[in-house]
Amino acid sequence: MNNNLYEQNYMHCIQCPRHCAVDRTKQTGFCREYEQVRIATACLHFGEEPLVTVHSGSGTIFFTGCTLRCSFCQNYQISQQGMGTEVSQQEFTRMCQKLQEKGAENINLITGSHHIPVIAAYIRHAKENGVTIPFAWNSSAYESVESLEFLKGLVDIWLPDLKTLNPLMSKELFGAEDYPSVAKKAIRWMISTSPMHITTKKKNGDTREKMLSGVIIRHLFLPGRMADTKMTLDWLKKHADTKSCISLMSQYTPVPFSQEHNASHITAFPNRLVNAEEDKELRAMIDDYDFNYLFYQDLSDDTSWLPDFNRKQPFSNSLATPVWHWKEGFV
Repeated sequence: MNNNLYEQNYMHCIQCPRHCAVDRTKQTGFCREYEQVRIATACLHFGEEPLVTVHSGSGTIFFTGCTLRCSFCQNYQISQQGMGTEVSQQEFTRMCQKLQEKGAENINLITGSHHIPVIAAYIRHAKENGVTIPFAWNSSAYESVESLEFLKGLVDIWLPDLKTLNPLMSKELFGAEDYPSVAKKAIRWMISTSPMHITTKKKNGDTREKMLSGVIIRHLFLPGRMADTKMTLDWLKKHADTKSCISLMSQYTPVPFSQEHNASHITAFPNRLVNAEEDKELRAMIDDYDFNYLFYQDLSDDTSWLPDFNRKQPFSNSLATPVWHWKEGFV
């Protein structure tokens, strides 16, 4: 690894929009991470959008740390509690190779926004060593365009969140009042960088659509916050429809944060599952928008899918097949 990459991007870190400017070779930034790239798990995942999972699943790699501090993060063990271990460029490449060997439709990099320049070098090394399937960037969209430029030409598919366009909500729930303006700018850049290219893939007589390039924008509906979701969908209809896919998720689930990271302070909405009445109203709303390409998540009260990254299999068996774990290595 080029030492200049670390000197330029970690010794006065302004990789994310917070611009902490700390020396991450000596102390952590807001992301709670030093310069070392750490990963919690790698697995074939079947719970992503159909364009990404297709037949054989998405090759997901979960990075430790995050540039946000969401009060309801379902991956809080790795985003906020530090589960994971340092991974070299060579081991990352082996992970990608292993996922490809097992039939992964793509390599799906989850929450790596605080290590973009180094992850870009990791991707380049993987491509130079036989990884040919598309790379996907799965993030909160709380990223500067200047940092995203490192990934141009390396990432094929973008899976950004658009969590809210309400700065009061983002200040309380994410610790980032500027989230709406930052995310909109990042998503527009992603759309301009990767035009949609969707093909079909046939396996055992079953033909499914597969994204090779493009953007899938995700919005998680928060219980009791219909007006905020409408604000988000208004923006998506104006700026993203026909240029990207929209994914509206209804899976909000209270998570068991430890006492240190207790989510009980949430006051902006009721901390519960989405109810049937809200689901009905959401379905009517999206029918009115008539998006060109939209996924809508079926309502469910099953919370068994919530991950536990202490386990070799963090997800339920139907959702994922583990390939590598931070405690055990390759499995």
